[in-house]
Amino acid sequence: MDLQLAGKVAFITGASKGIGRAVAEQLAHEGAEVVITARTAEALEAAAKQIAAETGGTVVPMAGDMSVTEDVRRCVDATLERFGRIDILVTCAGSSPGGLLEDLTEEQWLSSLNLKFMGYVRSVRAVIGHMRERGEGAIVLVVGNDGLKPSYWEMTAGVANAADINFASSVAEQYGRHGVRINTVNPGPVNTDRWDTLEKAFSRDKGVSQQRAHELAESSIPFGRICEPDEVAALVTFLASPRASFINGAHIPIDGAQRKAIMDQ
Repeated sequence: MDLQLAGKVAFITGASKGIGRAVAEQLAHEGAEVVITARTAEALEAAAKQIAAETGGTVVPMAGDMSVTEDVRRCVDATLERFGRIDILVTCAGSSPGGLLEDLTEEQWLSSLNLKFMGYVRSVRAVIGHMRERGEGAIVLVVGNDGLKPSYWEMTAGVANAADINFASSVAEQYGRHGVRINTVNPGPVNTDRWDTLEKAFSRDKGVSQQRAHELAESSIPFGRICEPDEVAALVTFLASPRASFINGAHIPIDGAQRKAIMDQ
């Protein structure tokens, strides 16, 4: 299937590794011109070079911290100056500390909300006016499934992700009339560095080994394995494409029908 993405300009946050990088790879394979952002310039530039070599596409790295409004604006403005437009926004930047309520500090809560929620708000706010004026655009927020399926051992992430989902629904209703679509993709455990960190936090809080934490994660998913980044990226790429022209305000789990209660053992 031709996803009709050739020549589209995509702006992807948190794209030096993990899901964001996989999204950048798939969009570049489909012929999109891709701008990737992340906080660490060296890793970002290495990712851009490798993706461009593998796909033959245009991949531009722009180092920036999505928890800083000025960085978001600078990266978006530089993209518009270079390409003249942004057709697609995909937000992947952001992580939240695992932990239990009585152990989490106020600083950890604020850090999670500032990046995982407000970082998404900043990114959408920076591009939405441009998309509205052009009368088209596709926005996909990668939002963990704990925004839909809460778990007390990843509470800060769950709260931020629930806020992201509410935010996306509101923006979809407001801007759909202007030709802008916004949807969320909601993965469960995905085989990334980020999941390794969460497994370590889970094993600490539950008093089990990391191997046992991994086994519990796998057993909570009927497929008996966790997701791979390119599986999430495939869904994101479709939603970002004109082929998904009537999908707006959707929140799509990609967690293999995970049953989180099984992990609480």
